[in-house]
Amino acid sequence: MDVKVGVKGAARELTVDTTSTSEEVEALVRKALEDPTNLLILTDDKGRQVMVPSDKIAYIEIGEPGERRVGFGAM
Repeated sequence: MDVKVGVKGAARELTVDTTSTSEEVEALVRKALEDPTNLLILTDDKGRQVMVPSDKIAYIEIGEPGERRVGFGAM
């Protein structure tokens, strides 16, 4: 699962590749957003954790990783 987190005040978004399902990620996000002092903690597919304060979350995008294309032409 590919999760993108927009952070307030940051020019770039965080991207986390996780083995969690979209339902599990959504539950973590909902729990984090219940209180502005909570942390959103996501674990990537290598076991590393990313922690974002819930009051700094601008948006969350949850989706399957797309096919990576190389080159200029579509085949």
